[in-house]
Amino acid sequence: MVTKAITATAIGINAFKIEAEVDVINSLPNMSIVGLPDNAVSEAKERVRSAIKNSGFTFPTGRVVVNLAPADIRKEGTNFDLPIAIGILKEEGIEIPDDDKTAFLGELSLNGSLRKINGILPLVTGLKKYGITTVFVPY
Repeated sequence: MVTKAITATAIGINAFKIEAEVDVINSLPNMSIVGLPDNAVSEAKERVRSAIKNSGFTFPTGRVVVNLAPADIRKEGTNFDLPIAIGILKEEGIEIPDDDKTAFLGELSLNGSLRKINGILPLVTGLKKYGITTVFVPY
């Protein structure tokens, strides 16, 4: 089963809706992120793995594949950590109260707490045009 969590990225002041699709495959343990990620997004693998483990949850033992769609938009920054973690937790059967009108923005620390991200106002404002009514952000 593939799960997803919604987030956003910005190019200039324009925000674009991004879906973090997650699939866990019965294979050797590994995690890959596809969909035109930059280095900060690629490094999310380690932050997300540690944050999930240190928050008391179990990280999947198989291969975790994360697709940041659409793939033709460059993904930059650390605001994809939280939606990737949400997708993984949903894939593991954890109930997360969200729907297609909910988005998640935030960087994860290794202990599982959320850190602020830059440019959150244009992202939240831009998500409104996609029908997003609830956005979870760092305090």
